[in-house]
Parts: sequence; C-alpha cells; structure tokens
Amino acid sequence: MAQAGIPFQVVPGVTAAAGATAYAGIPLTHRDHAQSVTFITGHCRPDGDDLDWQALARGRQTLAIYMGTVKAAAISQQLIAHGRASTTPVAVIGRGTRVDQQVLIGTLAQLESLAQQAPTPALLVIGEVVNLHHQIAWFGQQPQTESAISPSVVNLA
Repeated sequence: MAQAGIPFQVVPGVTAAAGATAYAGIPLTHRDHAQSVTFITGHCRPDGDDLDWQALARGRQTLAIYMGTVKAAAISQQLIAHGRASTTPVAVIGRGTRVDQQVLIGTLAQLESLAQQAPTPALLVIGEVVNLHHQIAWFGQQPQTESAISPSVVNLA
C-alpha cells in the first residue's frame, strides 16, 4: 500500500498463530515440551533462500507454519530427512478462531493427508505441544448460543 501511495494505519493485534493455537488448546511453548517457537511461511518465493531445515528439525521447539497446506508433503519430507521423528505430533488448524474452526491431529508422517483434509486458511503446528490439545482444548466444548452460531453485524457508522 505504501508503494502505491495508499494511506493506511497499522492496528496491532494478535498474530494468527497465537490466536489459532490458543483456540485449539495448543500452547506455542511449554516448559516440558518446547522452549521456543519459530514462525515460518510455507509459501516461499521460487527465487527465495532455502530454509535452514537442519535447525527447523531440532526437537523441543514448535514450528508454526503459515500457508503451508500446499507444501505440506515437502515440509514433512524435509523435516524427517533432517532428523525430526516421523512420529512428531502435528496439528492442522483450519479456519482458526472462527466458529467453524477445525483441528486435525496426527503425526509428521501424516501431515500431507491432514493438510489436504483441512479447510483453508490453515496453520500447520509441529511439535510435542500438540499433545496438549486433548487436555486443554476449550473452544467448541461448551454449548453454543444462537449469537455464537449466527453472529450479528453491527454498523457503528
């Protein structure tokens, strides 16, 4: 927008990865499972630098991958080839934070299949923190009210 001369304003908010994982009951870090989180785009430019797969394959970290569904097969292959266990837990969070959010859980070996099943937009989450989903998932667990199912649009103008 700046290059096109279009005026704009930045409103700080919560990144999609933080919101989607919170709604899915998956912490990005946890002292018993992951001391760091790395945010990655799964849709790199063709002429872009290769990712440091060796560093990304290390354990005890969470990978949050935006726009990675199309490249899920390559992502899982690279991580496994560089030492990440094929049994590493993964989640594919489709339509995160929305009423129709879907959370698909599996392993790194299953990532491609899960990504193909997920509605978009979707976030890929890779790491042991995914195992906490079944313990702390809260969204969608309580009965929904009419307003939660059919949100109203309010014109404040």
